[in-house]
Amino acid sequence: QRRSLAPSQLAKRKAGDEDDEEEEEDWHPPTSRKRQKAASETESGECYRSPFRKPLAQLTNRPHCLDSSQHEAFIRSILSKPFKVPIPNYKGPLGLRSLGVKRAGVRSPLHDPFEEGALVLYEPPVLSAHDQLKIDKDKAPVHVVVDPVLSRVLRPHQREGVKFLWDCVTSRRIPGSHGCIMADEMGLGKTLQCITLMWTLLRQSPDCKPEIEKAVVVSPSSLVRNWYNEVEKWLGGRIQPLAIDGGSKEEIDRKLVGFMNQRGLRVPSPILIISYETFRLHAEVLQKGSVGLVICDEGHRLKNSENQTYQALNSLNTPRRVLISGTPIQNDLLEYFSLVHFVNSGILGTAQEFKRHFEMPILKGRDADASEADRHKGEERLKELISIVNRCLIRRTSDILSKYLPVKIEQVVCCRLTPLQSELYKNFLKQAKPVEELKEGKISVSSLSSITSLKKLCNHPALIYDKCVEEEEGFMGALDLFPAGYSTKSVEPQLSGKMLVLDYILAVTKSTSNDKVVLVSNYTQTLDLFEKLCRNRRYLYVRLDGTMSIKKRAKIVERFNSPSSPEFIFMLSSKAGGCGLNLIGANRLVMFDPDWNPANDEQAMARVWRDGQKKMCYIYRLLSTGTIEEKIFQRQTHKKALSSCVVDEEQDVERHFSLGELKELFTLNETTTSDTHDKIKCRRCVNGHQVRPPPDGSDCTSDVSQWHHCADKRGLQDSVLKAAWDAAVTFTFHHHSHEEQRGIP
Repeated sequence: QRRSLAPSQLAKRKAGDEDDEEEEEDWHPPTSRKRQKAASETESGECYRSPFRKPLAQLTNRPHCLDSSQHEAFIRSILSKPFKVPIPNYKGPLGLRSLGVKRAGVRSPLHDPFEEGALVLYEPPVLSAHDQLKIDKDKAPVHVVVDPVLSRVLRPHQREGVKFLWDCVTSRRIPGSHGCIMADEMGLGKTLQCITLMWTLLRQSPDCKPEIEKAVVVSPSSLVRNWYNEVEKWLGGRIQPLAIDGGSKEEIDRKLVGFMNQRGLRVPSPILIISYETFRLHAEVLQKGSVGLVICDEGHRLKNSENQTYQALNSLNTPRRVLISGTPIQNDLLEYFSLVHFVNSGILGTAQEFKRHFEMPILKGRDADASEADRHKGEERLKELISIVNRCLIRRTSDILSKYLPVKIEQVVCCRLTPLQSELYKNFLKQAKPVEELKEGKISVSSLSSITSLKKLCNHPALIYDKCVEEEEGFMGALDLFPAGYSTKSVEPQLSGKMLVLDYILAVTKSTSNDKVVLVSNYTQTLDLFEKLCRNRRYLYVRLDGTMSIKKRAKIVERFNSPSSPEFIFMLSSKAGGCGLNLIGANRLVMFDPDWNPANDEQAMARVWRDGQKKMCYIYRLLSTGTIEEKIFQRQTHKKALSSCVVDEEQDVERHFSLGELKELFTLNETTTSDTHDKIKCRRCVNGHQVRPPPDGSDCTSDVSQWHHCADKRGLQDSVLKAAWDAAVTFTFHHHSHEEQRGIP
């Protein structure tokens, strides 16, 4: 009987026969004689079959069919194409690397450090052949090289700035501190340098991975869209920033939560651009996570460590902080301390220690009445302060721009008051009680109100007309001084010395050139007067003040800068848009009234002389002669002298004014052509005429200007002012001019 040889059946049979005493032998199927003969031949190694004999094929009526699997494999081999890198003319190594598989071998930098023009921020230490054998290849540091897309457009001073910023935020300049202040003057490309820093940190590090995951840019609301456009311009779509410049609270919170929840090496939107106001209102959301870097544009807003914006930013969980400010010192050294303390906490001690050790000795030594011992002590403390701060502060002046930009002529024009302004001014000084309070050393709300009233009177009598009608303190009986039938509905330039000069400047500019003009004022009421003047003269204009939305601001700036735009005048409120705007469409700027803070005026005046400007620039600073405006300008000079000592490290700044002299606000000097010029003790002028300075400029006594001309038309280099001088018979002016030009004779 034939038995199954299946393994399962064999196992059953073995299990059933365990009780039997006899074991059955394994059964083998019988073999035929032919098979036995073939097997014996095989075992003996001898075979007598002919090598030319082919095996016989089985005869069948079925057609021969190919194997389906073989056919499919053959077709796939025909249709398949080898992988090709989708980059034209790519010649790099393809290798056999698969997606998701770690590359074997030595780590390499993201960009070639040996390429011509490469900006290398970090270079690993050179190792000997022996050390190279011992080093772990997976931990070897690599070069950090700026993306060639950016390094090709960086100017020499900007390459230096990027290197400084990277060294600071990676704690290579000050161990344990990761912050710095970018204090370059306006127009030197601070935004581009910071974008380069962010892009480098987001993509590479010596450890062959991104240094940070996310970055936050905090700026004034008017610059949020500008930052977004700059990132798009320089990175060309390589990154998608998140700009928040409006929306409901719920919508903003949702966007911020989404930004903070991003994780990983390739975050979809790694840059958040937000305004100071929005950051302060939504700080709780941002404080729940951490970010790698925060950049504060126009960082002088953080000069007061007690305000809510400073505290909200200071509580943000980030070690790396960069503060951008072209004017880090605005009013006093304590504000300067707040900025340094924000980026690198503790390097200057506490606020009380800083005030005792640095501020008081330096200010005491800077006073014009200081003793020799106080001056010596002040200079020593100043040098000590500079040596500490310079490790985390980089400062370059706009002199660098003279290589790339056209000539800039800055002129301070002192205009006499009209008879109406003069009478109103003297009438106010006789009546106003705050004058006596100020002389006693008391500054009250009424004193500050009096200062504002006098500043508005210097601009135009129309600005204080309502006070004259209501006979407020200081203006009782002043209504009788106005011309008969006077109305504020129309502007009358002949009633204001500065408005008269402005009218001449605009008329001559319009008739003799195709230049555009920016008009800047601290008061929206003054902008209203500008509008009336433009409508009367039929000048096309645009206006930007605090009432304009952020999105609309960017549109009108872009339209005005277009060469084909018909607008002749851009009216700008220095409080709303004086910082960061790029108005290179114009090459003439009129600063109609001064601000107590010199930084505000400097920021506003830097709107036209910037990268992209093609024409010679003219800056006109209008001051009313002998009035409070000159006192404000003198105070600005004192503050700028302090700033140039601490920030610019100028050692020979003239001690022009005593602090006691700066208290004489409520006076009117009608006998001078310029009270400021008298106080700077000018040594160039003889009998009201300019004496040519020596080529080395060794007798330059004024930090107000490098060139100045006194009450003499012959010294004027601006054709517009020359024409205004010829036309203006009712005013005289003194003017300072400051030129930025290579090779001035």
